[in-house]
Amino acid sequence: MTRLSPRLATEEYGFATLEPGRDVPPGLVPLATFAEDEGLSLVAPVASLDAAGVTCQRGFARISLGLTSALEGVGLTAAVSAALAYADISCNMIAAYHHDHLFVPWERRDEAFGIVGAVDI
Repeated sequence: MTRLSPRLATEEYGFATLEPGRDVPPGLVPLATFAEDEGLSLVAPVASLDAAGVTCQRGFARISLGLTSALEGVGLTAAVSAALAYADISCNMIAAYHHDHLFVPWERRDEAFGIVGAVDI
């Protein structure tokens, strides 16, 4: 069994979208972007989005898994999302090259962090 070694970020995150063709505002450095047909999705600290004048859906905490995950790995997302779903905690996951990152409701971040820390894979 392997522990996920989660880390809880201290800042609140938000999700936003920019219309097709609109560039990321100068000075805004998103944590993540994804090009969708409807526009560019952004994930960034709420304070950064506010400073750049970008409207966002706020209220997310970021939990990063310290475990280096394999892109071809099987079951990590399922194990984490099942544990959080059992506690009725929503979760948006982003798999990056080295680590997976979870975005959970800000007001339940400590509870979610405890649950994720107890997950073994």
